[in-house]
Amino acid sequence: MNDLILHHYATSPFSEKIRLIFGLKKLPWKSVEIPQIMPKPDVVALTGGYRKTPFLQVGADIYCDSALICDVLEHVRPEPTLYPPHLKGVSRVFAQWADTSLFWAAMAYNLGPKGAAHVFGKQPELARAFGDDRKAMSANLARPRTADGTSAYRSYLRRIAHMVEEHEFLFGTEPCVADFATYHPLWFTRTVVPPMADILATTPAVGEWMDRMAALGHNVPIPLSAADAITIAAAGEPQPPGANLLVDSAFQDDHGIPLGTRVTITAESFGPEPTEGELIAATRTHYSLRRSDERAGTLHVHFPRIGYSLRKAEAA
Repeated sequence: MNDLILHHYATSPFSEKIRLIFGLKKLPWKSVEIPQIMPKPDVVALTGGYRKTPFLQVGADIYCDSALICDVLEHVRPEPTLYPPHLKGVSRVFAQWADTSLFWAAMAYNLGPKGAAHVFGKQPELARAFGDDRKAMSANLARPRTADGTSAYRSYLRRIAHMVEEHEFLFGTEPCVADFATYHPLWFTRTVVPPMADILATTPAVGEWMDRMAALGHNVPIPLSAADAITIAAAGEPQPPGANLLVDSAFQDDHGIPLGTRVTITAESFGPEPTEGELIAATRTHYSLRRSDERAGTLHVHFPRIGYSLRKAEAA
């Protein structure tokens, strides 16, 4: 198998989710540091438009969205599992809640005036650039105001505490995908904006659970430049549908769009930039596009179905 290459940056919450899964599974990986805001020419060369963080590269195959990356890493190394048999449904549903409702409440709190001042310090130009970038990414998303997010975050922390007071992890003695999805916005509070971490003090059981999660580590990666990652993609051939790291392959047509059609795939809420290409797979869990880039060559770019819209390119 080709190397696992994670394109990410240090303070990205969703990247921390995946970095910890590398630690859980003791998987070797290579690390490409990418910009926090646009322009991202090396990112777009590989993804075709998608610019959320992180994404996973395996040769000339590009896997977008942390939920899909979790499925890929589970296929690469099934044990320890992210999806215990008795928790397959509830762990995924809980993770989806954590990656959306919990995440946006936490970030409304984390990047309120005090948190933003800590992150950006005396760099008003950087603060404005970051704010403008995230505003553009949030065009289709109703984000909570700071006060509303804070109220929700406090309630969510109490509910999480009720779970980890009973178990070492959310659903038992071992972590599952729900733990990783729940951890990363709280990690941002504790690690990236420590002046905001007093909100965690009222739920000490949550802090103890976070310590157990942090102890999983990242399984130290090998640094790789973006240019080298693009060279790796250009030198390789993407895996054919059904032979890549996504195990389901049967065509599921919910749109009346046949394989071979030129299409766009776009995130439904956060990150409205479309990726265009030839539809080569539409299974029960994911979409795959074939596209070409003058630097990266021929690539297959993969997206989860949930959270993404598929359209014919001419109707986009």
